Amino acid sequence: MLLGIDIGTSAVKAVIVSQSGKVLAQTSAPLNVSRPHALWSEQDAPDWWAATEISVMSLKPELRAAVQCIGLAGQMHGATLLGQDDRPLRPAILWNDGRSFAECEALSVDDMCSRNTGNIAMPGFTAPKLLWVRKHEPHIFEKIHCVLLPKDYVRLCMTGEKASDLSDSAGTLWLDVASRSWSHEMLDACGLTESQLPSLHEGTQITGMLRPAIADRWGMSTVPVAAGAGDNAAAAAGVGVVSDGDALLSLGTSGVIFAATDEFRANSARAVHSFCHALPGMWHQMSVHLSAASCLDWAAGLTGVDGAGEILALAETAGPASGPELFLPYLSGERTPHNDPHVRGAFLGLDNETDPGRLAAAVLEGVAFAHADGLDALREAGTHLQSLAMVGGGSRSFYWGRIISAVLGVPLTYHEGGDVGPAVGAARLAQIALTGASVVEICARPPMLEAIEPDPFLAEKLAPKLARFRSAYPHIRNIQE
Repeated sequence: MLLGIDIGTSAVKAVIVSQSGKVLAQTSAPLNVSRPHALWSEQDAPDWWAATEISVMSLKPELRAAVQCIGLAGQMHGATLLGQDDRPLRPAILWNDGRSFAECEALSVDDMCSRNTGNIAMPGFTAPKLLWVRKHEPHIFEKIHCVLLPKDYVRLCMTGEKASDLSDSAGTLWLDVASRSWSHEMLDACGLTESQLPSLHEGTQITGMLRPAIADRWGMSTVPVAAGAGDNAAAAAGVGVVSDGDALLSLGTSGVIFAATDEFRANSARAVHSFCHALPGMWHQMSVHLSAASCLDWAAGLTGVDGAGEILALAETAGPASGPELFLPYLSGERTPHNDPHVRGAFLGLDNETDPGRLAAAVLEGVAFAHADGLDALREAGTHLQSLAMVGGGSRSFYWGRIISAVLGVPLTYHEGGDVGPAVGAARLAQIALTGASVVEICARPPMLEAIEPDPFLAEKLAPKLARFRSAYPHIRNIQE
């Protein structure tokens, strides 16, 4: 068996996958996000480890005992600052934290960031977070012995090794993505050295062995732990997005369109992310939207209904374009294409007939419209997509998929294990690391559950709202400045 562990934002998920690729069991342990100030988003790193232990120990003992290798996936960009004793010096600053916008300007002088990494500086990335700590918490900064990403902190707890993979490390802004090595110019700009960072590995390489004490507690042998990947690259491995032109759409806390490429291609002017894939010799492009399926939970709380499932049911009952209501899903700011940590979400076009159903429909449509903006930015970077494999919790709704397919004009495919794609991908990377098998053999597309073709009638119906959505951003941005 292979064990895949995904350190998410809202939960840690664990899956047991057979060598034939079948998901045999899955568990989850919840996590909480702290927002002590405006723009801030933090988690305590020990909570990731506690949730990992809960999630793994919830798997059946006989399955755990059969595990031969472990792979890790995780939320990207989180700044986990460790002291000399490897203990966190402060709460980890997360991917959707927007406090370091001023520091991004310092990393953009003379086009330094784009030159070195192929990406523009955004507050969500790791590097500007370290500049913020250096300026506002110098007593913390001077004690930093090592900076790790979330999943790599869990790796440290598991193995005692400080290691990372290239796909996750590309999101720090310290990686020369084209050459797949640390950029000393970017590290110098942040007052760091390579000795304060983990060793770099391809996602399919072994990074250490499970500590005997942990193995004993988990009922396993001291099995190897593979490098793994950032959550989206891991999800890509999980659904077979591993060749040039393959692509997925992830509807998790955030939303992502991910396209695999066999060469490094950038479009930093439109806030496209150009990172290493988890697989040797491969890269990928992403459009990233900070709020996606999380908007459903937010809307459920706003309207007082029982969870995201009820929001989906209300939206389906109301129907697409059921009213003039328009939702801009910028609850935590936005990345692609605006790179704007300050903008906030909005409902527009409310009238006396507005009800929870029409609000729910507008939320689903608004997230789809944001992804249409992201897809346009990817196309400007030379990416042409034939279809999108759906992953993440939002992929459970085929109704939402019909809206997204119509808005994007792209077919969608749904596959077994898509709702736990990063954990499955981590397990697949572990299998390659363990056996030396080929990527083509291990990372084939899982069985298809559903395929959705773009509905031209629905696209025509939603087109006026998409046009209004695109015209609204500069106006709400100006209001909130």
